[in-house]
Amino acid sequence: MTLEEFSAGEQKTERMDKVGDALEEVLSKALSQRTITVGVYEAAKLLNVDPDNVVLCLLAADEDDDRDVALQIHFTLIQAFCCENDINILRVSNPGRLAELLLLEPDASPAASEGAEQPPDLHCVLVTNPHSSQWKDPALSQLICFCRESRYMDQWVPVINLPER
Repeated sequence: MTLEEFSAGEQKTERMDKVGDALEEVLSKALSQRTITVGVYEAAKLLNVDPDNVVLCLLAADEDDDRDVALQIHFTLIQAFCCENDINILRVSNPGRLAELLLLEPDASPAASEGAEQPPDLHCVLVTNPHSSQWKDPALSQLICFCRESRYMDQWVPVINLPER
């Protein structure tokens, strides 16, 4: 490996970390503003009714999910719909970290999560536009630029790894 290859790899890793940090910030703000839709079926319903309001679609799957044919069909349909409607889309490779970000918020009580029989479907997460000027934040802009640059390089659904904390 040459020094240039090493440096390029290091820059790519650093950039992916920044994109992961930006995604965490966007999710945190969207949670506080209640502009998140969680679940494949709930996401499909929202995309059918109000696609113009969706600013980001996250598809989360681990290695076990890659063998789930039904889930992969849902992902394919959601990806096609998002591409057709100019909705930015990212694939998250560590759904466990995404679950931590979405479910273990400070105002979520442990008692509420203990009573749940089945964990929510976190395979698809949509972030919608809250119709306010405060949504124009640098983290969302960074994600949108990353998605746009990825499309220019024919990577229509870039894969990111959320940083562990």
